[in-house]
Amino acid sequence: MKAVAELTIGNPKLPKWSSIHSHISGLGLDDNGKAKPIASGLVGQVEAREACGVIVELIKEGKLGGKGILFAGPSGTGKTALAVAIAKELGEDTPFVSINASEIISAENKTEIMTQAFRRAIGIRMKEVRKIISGVVSELKYIKKSSPFLPQPVLGGARLALETKSDKREFTVGPEVASQLQSFGIRKGDLIMIDAETGEVRRLGRVKERSSFAFDIDTERQVEMPDGKVQTSREIVRTFTLHDIDLSIAAQRAAFTIFGFLSQERGIDDEIRRQTDEMVKKTTQENKAQLVPGILFIDDAHMLDIEAYSYLTKAMESEYAPIIILATNRGITTIRGTDEKAPHGMPRDLLDRLLIILTKPYSQDEIMNIIKIRSDELDIPLTEGALNFLTKIGLERSLRYALQLLDPAKIFSMRRNSIKVEESDVENASKLFSDIKESTTFLEKYKELMIK
Repeated sequence: MKAVAELTIGNPKLPKWSSIHSHISGLGLDDNGKAKPIASGLVGQVEAREACGVIVELIKEGKLGGKGILFAGPSGTGKTALAVAIAKELGEDTPFVSINASEIISAENKTEIMTQAFRRAIGIRMKEVRKIISGVVSELKYIKKSSPFLPQPVLGGARLALETKSDKREFTVGPEVASQLQSFGIRKGDLIMIDAETGEVRRLGRVKERSSFAFDIDTERQVEMPDGKVQTSREIVRTFTLHDIDLSIAAQRAAFTIFGFLSQERGIDDEIRRQTDEMVKKTTQENKAQLVPGILFIDDAHMLDIEAYSYLTKAMESEYAPIIILATNRGITTIRGTDEKAPHGMPRDLLDRLLIILTKPYSQDEIMNIIKIRSDELDIPLTEGALNFLTKIGLERSLRYALQLLDPAKIFSMRRNSIKVEESDVENASKLFSDIKESTTFLEKYKELMIK
């Protein structure tokens, strides 16, 4: 397992969530699998969320083999959000890979990019005892130092104090750890863990009694104040993707060849993947590791062609397959690469293998609540008038357009030296930035002047 062990230094992190969905913590279901109107960062889509809850149970029971999931519905109805929520329900370390179908179609080697996406979405969970430093941040001060190459000071490290209910320790860390603290936005009241051997930083949540405010819709993970020693040895659970291991083996191979300068991605071949699969199979059989099927989310799946659909159909039945979730907003259309029309532009033999979940347009109240959540997440306070106006835009034009106006509207409010966005700010932003309907009208008006 040498190759896996070396990954703790190389690339221990899984793909990060898309920032626009960072507030989602789950499906927001009660103990009976019923969807709460507003919960876990999600609003509405009650039937779709309850269907996703059943999917999660099937995955946990290992009864989704050979099948996939298809989210079908109009644009802006939360299809990506539901995919993220399923992954969150399966566990924080569940690999989540999001890819647009156009990325696959435009690739020089479609099979290779799909294979890599599949292997990024399959994890292997390992347990190991490591020396760690963990506690709630009570003090944090960054150290700056002068650089002979730059006119301004650079980050030279940090001093921080961590505490638990029964212990408190102070540490001075180097620039590598300090950089992680800064990039994660670590602040007082955050519960963090630092691997003493590798310097890897993890943010575990925010301690309840350290939070200054309470919200009806809380997007931060709240945790209890920990007990015990700040510096200790602990059994750590780490999850690596199959692609991580492929890269590690490829790097070792490249180090002993004159072609070591070539990219590791291009150095991965079937032999390396076979070696990885054998390693994973051996460690799981010996109960030293556990296989973690992650989520492979393919948006705009109707853009795929018959070759890609054939790959997906076959891959669903492979020994190492993630949970495949497709999303589309298309009706009956032509399957790319053929002359045949089919629902969602997908072959019927593939559709037969999919559990289809429909997402419907949001109501006025649901749109308002979504805008509230997003504005809180972006720290953009809205007046009641601005919220009502954005809700009207979301209802009459599109929810995505309404959400996209938040940041520009904040610029207008800052120019007025106001801490809150008002209706006039939203109106000014909407005059400068058009939606699809306005753009279409513009093209029709000036069609004779546009290049065809």
